Amino acid sequence: MRHDFSLPEEDEESLNALGIPWETIRDGGNQWLLLHEMPFREGFNHRTGSVAVQIPPSYPTAGLDMAYFFPHLARLDGKTIGQTQCKQPIDGKQWQRWSRHYSWVPGVHSVSTHVVLIHRWLEAATN
Repeated sequence: MRHDFSLPEEDEESLNALGIPWETIRDGGNQWLLLHEMPFREGFNHRTGSVAVQIPPSYPTAGLDMAYFFPHLARLDGKTIGQTQCKQPIDGKQWQRWSRHYSWVPGVHSVSTHVVLIHRWLEAATN
């Protein structure tokens, strides 16, 4: 796994505790955290995949938002998942952007809280 840049120690510890492979890369002038072999809920066309999170240069002061999925997720029942139309090139692949936003609070929010929110977005998308 590549580690082109470091995250705060607490973030790296929480990522290691997830028990899935992760890496940090630089691509297209941006910094990305890639979470691999991420489990997805029942109701999606894939049971596992990768999730990318863009890490701003001034993180953790600057906030995280959105998530990018590879392969692209769809509901098995054919219903549309809102705000997922855009594609983002990352690391030579076209990732599906989930446009999700919230108010970032430095010192409260982190990579680990963002991962919790990603799981909530996945749950909401199948309800």
